[in-house]
Amino acid sequence: MNAPVQANTKAQLLQNVVEHVDITSFDARPIIDSMRKMSFSSRDTARAADIFSMAIEDNDCSPWLILAGSTSAGGCMHVYRDMVKFGMVDAVVATGASIVDMDFFEALGFKHYQAAGEVDDNVLRENYIDRIYDTYIDEEELQACDHTILEIANRLEPRGYSSREFIWEMGKWLSEGNAKKPGSLIQTAYEEGVPIFCPAFVDSSAGFGLVKHQKERAAAGQPYLMLDAIADFRELTDIKIAAGVTGLFMVGGGVPKNFAQDTVVCAEILGVEAEMHRYAVQITVADVRDGACSSSTLKEAASWGKVQTTHEQMVFAEATTVVPLIGSDAYHRGAWKARDKRRWNKLFGK
Repeated sequence: MNAPVQANTKAQLLQNVVEHVDITSFDARPIIDSMRKMSFSSRDTARAADIFSMAIEDNDCSPWLILAGSTSAGGCMHVYRDMVKFGMVDAVVATGASIVDMDFFEALGFKHYQAAGEVDDNVLRENYIDRIYDTYIDEEELQACDHTILEIANRLEPRGYSSREFIWEMGKWLSEGNAKKPGSLIQTAYEEGVPIFCPAFVDSSAGFGLVKHQKERAAAGQPYLMLDAIADFRELTDIKIAAGVTGLFMVGGGVPKNFAQDTVVCAEILGVEAEMHRYAVQITVADVRDGACSSSTLKEAASWGKVQTTHEQMVFAEATTVVPLIGSDAYHRGAWKARDKRRWNKLFGK
C-alpha cells in the first residue's frame, strides 16, 4: 500500500470505486500466445488458458467455475458473469462471500471501493468500513444486504432448501425488477439456467439474514426455512453424473474446490462409475507444503480419484492478474459459440 492516509471521514475513504474488467473489451490472445513461448508462471498461464479452451471446445464436456477468495470484489466480477452469459461454464461452486457479499451486494446497487492508502483499521471500524486487503466495503450497506436476504427468506415456504435452490430464488427476486444493477452473476445464472452452489453458504452475509429469519420465526412459534447441505452435495453429484465429462476452472481452493472434486467419489459411492474431471485448472497463491486443501495440487487429487492428470495445470499467481487474461482469451477464441448451454437447473425443475 502507499503512504498513510489521514482521511478519517467515510466520504473521504469511500471515493474510488472498484471497476470490473471487461474481457470483451480487449483481446488477450496475442498475450497468451506469447506467454506460451515463455517460462515460469507465464507458460503455466498459457497452458491453463489452453486447457480451459479445450474444455469449452469438447462437445461432451461441461465446464464448471469454482470460486474462492475475494477476486469478485477486486474487479473480476464481470469475468465470471460473462463466463456464464456466453456459455463457457455450466455450473458455479463458490464461497458465500463471492456470491452474496460481493455479487448480490452490487446487484443491490452498492459498490466496492479502492483504498487510497494505508489507514488505521480502528479508524475504518469507527467509520463502519470493512477492509479486504486494499478494498473497502460499507458495513451499513452490507447490513442492508443481510436484511434483503431476510426478506427473501421470509417470503419463501418454510422448508429445507439447497443453497442452489435458495440462490435461484435470489436470482428470481432480482429479475422481478428489484436489481439496481442488472447483469449480476446471480441474475445471469438464473436467466441462463446455470446452478450456483455455495456449500458453506451461511459463512457470508446471507448467514446473518438467515439466522435472524430463524430467530424471529422461532420466537413467534412459526416454522422456518433451513439450508440442506446434504442436498447441495446430492444435487451437484447429480449434475456430475448427468454431465459425464467435466472440467474445472478453479480460482482459489478451500471448500468449493473440494466440494466440486468430491462429486466423482460421491457418484462412485452411489454405484455410478463417473469419469474423473477430465480438465482442471487451479489458480492459487497457496503453498503446497502445508497440506491444506487450498494448496493441494491437481496431481494430488488424482490419487483420490477426482482429477485426471492428462489436462491439468496449477498456476501459482494472484488470480486478478491472470483470470482476465484467460477469460479474454477464451472469449475471443470463440469456441463457446458452438457450445450448447447445458442449463443444469432443468434437472431440478427450474
